[in-house]
Amino acid sequence: MFDIKWIREDPATFDAGLAKRGLGPQSPAILGLDQERRDHIAALQEAQNRRNSVSKDVGAAKAAGDEERARGLIEEMAQLKTRIQEGEDTERRLDAALETLLAGLPNIPLDDVPVGPDETANVERYRHGTRPEFGFAPRQHFEIGEALGLMDFETAARLSGARFVVLKGALARLERAIAAFMLDLHTGEFGYTEVVPPLLVRDHAMFGTAQLPKFGDDQFRTTDGFWLIPTAEVPLTNLVRESILEEADLPKRFTAYTPCFRLEAGAAGKDTRGMIRQHQFSKVELVSVTTPEASLAEHERMLACAEEVLKRLGLHYRVITLCTGDMGFGARKTYDIEVWLPGQDTFREISSCSVCGDFQARRMQARYRPDGEKSTRFVHTLNGSGLAVGRTMVAVLENYQREDGSVQIPEALRPFMGGMDRIAAG
Repeated sequence: MFDIKWIREDPATFDAGLAKRGLGPQSPAILGLDQERRDHIAALQEAQNRRNSVSKDVGAAKAAGDEERARGLIEEMAQLKTRIQEGEDTERRLDAALETLLAGLPNIPLDDVPVGPDETANVERYRHGTRPEFGFAPRQHFEIGEALGLMDFETAARLSGARFVVLKGALARLERAIAAFMLDLHTGEFGYTEVVPPLLVRDHAMFGTAQLPKFGDDQFRTTDGFWLIPTAEVPLTNLVRESILEEADLPKRFTAYTPCFRLEAGAAGKDTRGMIRQHQFSKVELVSVTTPEASLAEHERMLACAEEVLKRLGLHYRVITLCTGDMGFGARKTYDIEVWLPGQDTFREISSCSVCGDFQARRMQARYRPDGEKSTRFVHTLNGSGLAVGRTMVAVLENYQREDGSVQIPEALRPFMGGMDRIAAG
């Protein structure tokens, strides 16, 4: 969401920012509607002032015994009342129309974000580690999991349809171990506060983090108006909605391990096998709330926290800066971490870390009071995966597979697996 005052003052910069997103000039329509709204409010205020004046005149006329003038004034007051009621309805309609117009526009990218139409314009920043070498043709994770008898897509399809999986035994424990390892790292070393949030939220929470109104078709909704969270970003970021924080209490850093639910409506034909793109998946999410001055440094810090998970698991990865055409709707800048999957012979996304500026804060009315000041400012929000748990398991299976079909467990996860060092077919 944008500050309409800023758009009035600098429409050229506003349009130039959205042009990087591939959008044409938006300020003419916005400012035209805004002017209509302001003109209407001015006229409505005049009518209200006239009503107040007439009300006083009625009393004066009656005090003077001028009943005819009093009746005329009373009739005028009745007409003004109708005009004002209709005018207030129109004001609400214009307010809603302007909010809808602004709510449908994506965030403006930072100046250093590469401009491009799609993922082909993304820029690789660096790589970490090396690819593992195998003396055999590495298998994909679903081949490994099915051969172990611990990953069952067929039964999941009978239960729920496509894009679901049943994990059993050591693989079910491995997913739990990965999540526990991540949470302990983020809370114990990086200062995040662990939260167990609701998995069902209302419209206003989804609007606050910009899943609504534009992306409603990508979400699961219950028949009584709840939304299943597509990411814990939604409840974690909304923890500060409609609040005024003190600068001394910032930054606030939250983390949560939750199931996430996405329709994947636009993913027909993509990753139909395996656990890469599912309707239900688990993720450890990171959310930061901070001041405008600290948000860019917080973005780099969040990226480093997510990277540390992969470093300790000994996984090869690269960091990408997303271009304007591939970046999320609410982001000003996004780093993707892509982990190497030898079974697929490619890098795949395992985390996205985004800085959103005050875009979400305006939608949530989340503010803070700078030290020594009476006025308030909007906070800046950030979110990132720390990491996607299912995809991390995919990476472990493919990178630590052995020729006999077993999987070595990374040392960092063994304490969470009861000391187990490998997973083999029973």
